[in-house]
Amino acid sequence: MRMRLNQDSRIHINLMRHFVLILFICLTSCKAQKETQLDSGEKDDMILIAQDGYSGIAEYETMVVRDVKSLNKFYATINKTRKPGLPVPVIDFSKEMALIVCLGEQKGLKTPELSKTIESENEVLITIEMVPPNETKNTENQFVSYPFYVYKVPYTSKVISFQKMGW
Repeated sequence: MRMRLNQDSRIHINLMRHFVLILFICLTSCKAQKETQLDSGEKDDMILIAQDGYSGIAEYETMVVRDVKSLNKFYATINKTRKPGLPVPVIDFSKEMALIVCLGEQKGLKTPELSKTIESENEVLITIEMVPPNETKNTENQFVSYPFYVYKVPYTSKVISFQKMGW
């Protein structure tokens, strides 16, 4: 026996179908965004939050930043020649701190890969390895840059030291 639906019931069923479809799309898109964020530079609790090809710092330098004042001072240095300057990342320094790696003069497109190699009771050793791009290009046409990278890591009172590997 078939039952006839009135106009209100049809509208209600159509609204429920649309609601389920929208809910499904939202849930799957959120998962994709989370996976993308995890793949975008996170390794050993180190999350890349900022980078640029020009820091204005000519020599290799690393910094451990544990307060807003020091982070603002670094950004004041790199923003001297920029109008407008790069925005200062927001970090909750009660839970996190920043690791800054300025590579100095670089020729080509190598990028640093940071990894925690040794962690003792008082110290953390972070290794910086330069990773070449997938494509190899003619070495005569390589451009010069002065890149910097800012990583967010969980706060620790341990001494953090950096080691270059394969430079």
